[in-house]
Amino acid sequence: MAHQTAATGELLDYVREVSLRDDTILRELREATAVLPAGRAMQVMAEEGQLLALLAGLTGARSVLEIGTFTGYSTLCLARALPAGGRLVTCDIDDRWPAFGADYWRRAGVESRIDLRIGDANDTLAKLLADEGPGSFDFVFIDADKTNYLRYYESSLDLVRKGGLIVIDNTLFFGRVADPDAQDPDTEGVRDLNRLLHHDDRVELSLLPMADGISLARKL
Repeated sequence: MAHQTAATGELLDYVREVSLRDDTILRELREATAVLPAGRAMQVMAEEGQLLALLAGLTGARSVLEIGTFTGYSTLCLARALPAGGRLVTCDIDDRWPAFGADYWRRAGVESRIDLRIGDANDTLAKLLADEGPGSFDFVFIDADKTNYLRYYESSLDLVRKGGLIVIDNTLFFGRVADPDAQDPDTEGVRDLNRLLHHDDRVELSLLPMADGISLARKL
């Protein structure tokens, strides 16, 4: 039965073999990121980047908001999915790691679509809401510090249009969300958001048990 399929290493290798569409720029950025401190843990997996691009295309997104840039792998995937004239606002607390990925954005020919905002993301989101108003984005991707996940989600709901999509990464958080002994602030932050999402009648919801957990929330 489908719900009994075991995600063995061999099966995951097969999935990658028949579904991942990779290229040199994406691969080189992943490999360069992987050797950085916590690079493997913080970077989205290749299949997730491909899924983000597919979802952005399905929603017809022309305006994308990303909360948490790191070295810009997901940024690159999303920027590539945008049509001509599309834009991606990406937020990070420090310019050190986004600067690492900027050359890859340039090589991919999408640098002009990317608007990097450096600073506290809550301040950036408040300014975007004040400057551009509610419903100014088609698609939001949240992948930043987990203690602020609830605040990022609420701000995203204001900023995304009706029918727009919010994608939230790490909602299984290395399995820690299901461990009652895990009481650290990051795990609790993810748990709090998951509890809210489950009962939030402002959105349609699906949590995908892929990568580290990917929640999809479509604004009603």
